[in-house]
Amino acid sequence: MTTANLLKLFLLAAIWGSSFLFLRIGAPVLGPAALITCRVAFAAVFLALVSQALRKPLHWRSHWRHYTVLGFFNSALPFLLFAFAAKTLSAAVMSVLNATAPMWAALIAAVWLRTPISARVLCGLVLGTLGVALLVGFDHVSTQPGAALAIAAGLLAAINYGIASLYAKRAKAVEPVATAHGSMWTATLMLLPTLALAPMPGTPTPGVMAAALALGVLCSGVAYLLYFGLIRDVGPTSALTVTFLNPLFGILWGALFLGEQIGWHTVAGSAIVLTGTALVTGFRPRLPSFGRAAQP
Repeated sequence: MTTANLLKLFLLAAIWGSSFLFLRIGAPVLGPAALITCRVAFAAVFLALVSQALRKPLHWRSHWRHYTVLGFFNSALPFLLFAFAAKTLSAAVMSVLNATAPMWAALIAAVWLRTPISARVLCGLVLGTLGVALLVGFDHVSTQPGAALAIAAGLLAAINYGIASLYAKRAKAVEPVATAHGSMWTATLMLLPTLALAPMPGTPTPGVMAAALALGVLCSGVAYLLYFGLIRDVGPTSALTVTFLNPLFGILWGALFLGEQIGWHTVAGSAIVLTGTALVTGFRPRLPSFGRAAQP
């Protein structure tokens, strides 16, 4: 991995880690439905401009089913679930719950595709479960009303990411920028009706709207472009490294900007979850080779 790609990887992790900070700022005021509708709509408009500049057509008639599946499982539903969880959980807890997505993908593949679970994968699943239990069991948010439901929502969001990744691997190839662009429009259409069902609990301030804009343009639009670029340059296996970096930034931003406490359970739980994820995915870290052509 070149120095430039390594910097892109850390930038992507910092951006995706910040999404939990912005969710914590926006969800209590706008509510999950309005915040996430703004997020996907802002992302859709941003990606439309990018697609126009890059001349990347959607081919809507050919791929609308593809965009719909990913719009639901990779954006609309998990975004909404994490926004609901953000009203109760800390950014640190949410970022670690999000990191369990590859474990859920492996478990779903074993059930759906009838793939045998190896001893290594089983050990990883057990470690991941223990890590989440340690993280949330000793965190003060676990004693708050609605914490159990919020944790369940975060885990369900991660399960949806796992489903989306399995679908994407087996689906017909669609140009990456078009996939990101089209799925954001379908997610927007899906979420628009929720605005009538869930009124905003508060009055949005410029800071809250800035958080919603950052979620859409930065954490969805720019992040997708960076991620797809990394997959192209270094391959999906190396790009997966971002899964292990996201919680580090989620915890860091929460501590710096929201005053969230980092306890021993935060560090230990995160380490155990990430170790479990590494076992499940078969990830083996290697020292980066600077200045050399990337090997997918």
